[in-house]
Amino acid sequence: MNTVQNREGGDTLSLRTLRSHTSETGPNYEASRTTDIHRTDLDDVPSQPSQTYQCLLVFAGFMMTFHVIGINSIYGLFQEFYTSPETNIRGAQGQDALVSLVGTIGSGLTWSGSIFVNPMIGRFENVKLISLTGAFIMSVGIFLASFSTQLWQLYLTQGLLYGIGSSMYYFPIMSLTPAYFDRNRGAAMGIVLAGSGVGGLVLSPVFHVLLTRLGIRWALRILGVWNFVLGIPISSVLTKKHGMAANVAGRTRVSMAMIKRGTFILQSLGALLQAAGNMVPVYFLTTYSVSVLSYSSSTGSLLLAINTAVNSAARIGMGILADRVGRQNTMVLSVIFSGIAVFALWYDSDRVRFLAFIVFYGILAGGYNALLPTTITEVYGVQNYSSVNAFIYFIRGLGALFGAPIAGVILGSHQRGTGTTGGMLNMNVLKNRYNEVAIFDGVLLLAAGVCVANVRWLDARDKGGWSWKA
Repeated sequence: MNTVQNREGGDTLSLRTLRSHTSETGPNYEASRTTDIHRTDLDDVPSQPSQTYQCLLVFAGFMMTFHVIGINSIYGLFQEFYTSPETNIRGAQGQDALVSLVGTIGSGLTWSGSIFVNPMIGRFENVKLISLTGAFIMSVGIFLASFSTQLWQLYLTQGLLYGIGSSMYYFPIMSLTPAYFDRNRGAAMGIVLAGSGVGGLVLSPVFHVLLTRLGIRWALRILGVWNFVLGIPISSVLTKKHGMAANVAGRTRVSMAMIKRGTFILQSLGALLQAAGNMVPVYFLTTYSVSVLSYSSSTGSLLLAINTAVNSAARIGMGILADRVGRQNTMVLSVIFSGIAVFALWYDSDRVRFLAFIVFYGILAGGYNALLPTTITEVYGVQNYSSVNAFIYFIRGLGALFGAPIAGVILGSHQRGTGTTGGMLNMNVLKNRYNEVAIFDGVLLLAAGVCVANVRWLDARDKGGWSWKA
């Protein structure tokens, strides 16, 4: 290679290098210039955050899931009220399929919104602005729902606006946090996602009190204002992306080679089925306890709180267990046994078996939700986390959209309590319909379990051999 010597500094420069820097029309000029700028930006960012910031980020994530997923998890209380004789929504009484669609639009968009939120995270350096905007839109949706008198208005406010906002609020923290951890990633994400269970535990009785004392309208207004007030400090925790997180956040497209992998196809199908199945008990737990088991609405609220409390503790426990025995192993078993629990404890259940179902399902269902982000990193690599996570959660959002509404169609229109009125279902028919819902739910979860088990096997094959801890 021809070179020229710099007489003053003694530096040796390649003529090829000089030509590449002086040629502004070269095909790689703009690409190399963009790369240099990106590297310069990353040089200004610390390679790793401090332990103090890691703890603060985990706490912020815990509080974020506390009220995003916490609100999603108590939609069963809204469902019970909107379909009851006391409803303020015209045409909603006894219409579980139509009313559950409000909640599934909201929770479905919380997840499926990742498909547009993650590219925003990659493009904007100030991710706290994305999160704060989301908290505002989400809160406006809740607040405006208090003025609704028809189902289509709930679809727009408590469904569409809430879902778009909650997704923008949820994913900046959820997409960046795993990149800040390595050895304790499972425990960190378990703590973050445990906030959803604690949120359900706290919000369920609190919202029930607001609903009974102040009515649905003021309960929604208070919830909306509180949501935004809490969202301000949580969003403010997000700072400039550190090292690997900055790198990960920039990758927002799933490559065609990735899409063709068997692990990716089965992971996506498993996510779709698990999300659909997971939403059914959450939405119909309260209505089943009131309509079939003849509990009061306050007791139904308490049972929902117990389920979310157990789920919260299980997410932390599952994360710690997964770091020791394998994240994929733990996730596979949790999904399969959650399906078994539906058949063994919810189908044709009396009060004792239903209480057992509330506890065991709360433990087992927490595994998949807590471990999905960490297993995505483990199977596809931290460099592909943001893009794969966005796509998988988009698929989960689609699953959430159809699970509970189809269960509502199976259940049909019915009246709370006993007896037969016109086309309403009597108690025996209603219980049989709930058994059909349980079968539908159990099949979804077991099918999801088969998918994630095959992901486990294919991942081991792709990595060159079986390992018991994975």
